[in-house]
Amino acid sequence: MGLPGAFADLDTLEPGDEIRVDRADGTSVVFVVRRVGRFPTADFPTAEVYGDLDHAGLRLITCGGVFDRSARSYVDNVVVFADQVR
Repeated sequence: MGLPGAFADLDTLEPGDEIRVDRADGTSVVFVVRRVGRFPTADFPTAEVYGDLDHAGLRLITCGGVFDRSARSYVDNVVVFADQVR
């Protein structure tokens, strides 16, 4: 079995945690986690995740919850909502 994926612990983030994104030009931008949500795949909040924002924001999405062997997928999605702070 391989190593855990980059988002394996995404659901452990909490409001107030910072996420730094390094850019190709050597600068970085910092986002602060506003909230973390777990949503059944059938009730994914598409508009909230992919809709327009009036500020710089970051949405990180991964699988979560129980793995449904018959469907070969997880039953939930974990979404981190974060806003740029610097």
